[in-house]
Amino acid sequence: MSNNHRLQRTRADILDAAWNLICVEGAEVSIAQIAAASGISRQSVYDHFGSRGGLIMALVHRADERLEIRERLFAAFKEADPRRRLTKTVETWIEFVKEIYPVATDLIRLRATDQDAANAWEDRMAELRQWLLVLTKRLKAEGALQAHWSSKTAAEFLWASFSVQMWGLLTGDCGWSDKQAQRVMQRTICQTLLAAA
Repeated sequence: MSNNHRLQRTRADILDAAWNLICVEGAEVSIAQIAAASGISRQSVYDHFGSRGGLIMALVHRADERLEIRERLFAAFKEADPRRRLTKTVETWIEFVKEIYPVATDLIRLRATDQDAANAWEDRMAELRQWLLVLTKRLKAEGALQAHWSSKTAAEFLWASFSVQMWGLLTGDCGWSDKQAQRVMQRTICQTLLAAA
């Protein structure tokens, strides 16, 4: 095994250990706890990521890569029928949210007091807004959006509708099943954004 491959493997192992630890303990876990869970020294964690902020940023990027969210969303964007395209996009996003929910909710909670968490969350959300703009530009070009929507405002509305917080409120606080929440989100988004067939 090459040295570079070994470094990449160690880095991935640290991130996976950090993810599992945060799912149980919350995002305020220390570098020392992450190092212990990874079976390495604190200094090794810093050697790989530079800072706690670097670790958190790498952690959320690793989740996106491991769960292939970009590839899955862009596959949904290729659906020919606009309604099917939107419903498949919602379904894909919800599958992702269910996977990241424990860590995502903790990052959201910490944003007001932890700049590292705020930076990591904003980085991922900014990219999601850009991805959704690809979808809404295509819908706009096809004449599939209601006339009052621009590509930008439609993408922003879709991004807000995709909030992890909303999913938590519907399935947690309101006690909706995953299927009910998904159906309502799909129906509401399609009715709000799409022009009549």
